[in-house]
Amino acid sequence: MLGAILTALSGMDAYSDGLQTISNNVANLNTSGFKEAEVSFNELVNTGGSEFPGAEDEASGYGVSVASPMTDFTQGQLQQTDSALDLAIQGSGFLTVYQNGAIYYERTGSFSVTPSGNIADQNGNNLAVLNAQNQPTELNIKNMETYAPVATTSISFTGDLSDATTDTATTAPITVYDSDGGQHAWTVTFTNPTADSNGTGVDWTATVTDSNGTTVGTGTIDLTNGGIANPAQDSFTVNETVTGAAALSVSLDFSGLQSFSTNSNVQLNTVNGNGLGTLTSVAVDASGQVQITYSNGQTQSAGYIALANFQDPQTLHALTGGIYKSAANNYPQYFQSDAPGIGTLEASELEASNTNLSSEFGDLILIERGFQACSQVVSISNDMIQSLFGIQGQGGA
Repeated sequence: MLGAILTALSGMDAYSDGLQTISNNVANLNTSGFKEAEVSFNELVNTGGSEFPGAEDEASGYGVSVASPMTDFTQGQLQQTDSALDLAIQGSGFLTVYQNGAIYYERTGSFSVTPSGNIADQNGNNLAVLNAQNQPTELNIKNMETYAPVATTSISFTGDLSDATTDTATTAPITVYDSDGGQHAWTVTFTNPTADSNGTGVDWTATVTDSNGTTVGTGTIDLTNGGIANPAQDSFTVNETVTGAAALSVSLDFSGLQSFSTNSNVQLNTVNGNGLGTLTSVAVDASGQVQITYSNGQTQSAGYIALANFQDPQTLHALTGGIYKSAANNYPQYFQSDAPGIGTLEASELEASNTNLSSEFGDLILIERGFQACSQVVSISNDMIQSLFGIQGQGGA
């Protein structure tokens, strides 16, 4: 009977541990990225010191213990947010993060840019991107907070220049940047359409002036009888000296002009160069790249976010803060978002807990009944022992 008490007590202990697991699952119902643990139990067998442990004629039941909980990595529901750096994964895989130089993994996270230039979640875990060797490296954008000025070197145009000899055309002011990011407003005026000397089209004079009306360059554009620009005479270069910066040397490309309309209408097609830009926002695009946007309209990629995939996620050790640590012999593979074998990274999304209250409450009832049954065995065994004590006392009388 003492053995029955000990066996029943093992059940009470196991069910208490199982209740702790269920309690933790329910408590984390609203924890982003939480993965519930599944409760299971192991039978304990007493082999009685047999030479052949487990032999049927020697083994006897010895109670129960709670098994190591298995983590349920089923996808949690993705919930949309207003933050561009809230990240989640649709499908398999983990975000790769660093904490004090050590590497960890998490399913979802709400990230922001820190003063030191890291992109960290609320627990101080720094986001990782893939390097040239397709391995994770800690992301820091401190040296990417500004976008250096780039001098304008080319301008191209599109539209129509008619063949009317009295026609003129003028572009809207074009912003041109020097090497220090200074802005210069140029205007191109087209005048004096005349038949070219070969009789194959119309020549136009293009005059470039600055904001003061000073001419900074001129050239001739030849439109052939076919209505398109003559490749031999469809561009010229304008050079301008700039105080405090390198001289401007800009190629003007008129190959996109044609002569199919009775009214001239020339428009700017492209212009390169930019002024100094400061960081205005950091976001993650559909391909999983960290994109930095600047005040000058330019963007720059800071790399692809590193997603880790494990053959057996059950070997991961859960730590406080929703992160996981890999076992020493469990080496992950790293991928870009949506690569074969990995899920898709979703920005402005957080993954909700996958706790299933219905199943948790069902398990709770079963564990409660199991605990009650074991306590009844202890109570009845104790009563039987008390009865034996009573019989012994009567015999002694």
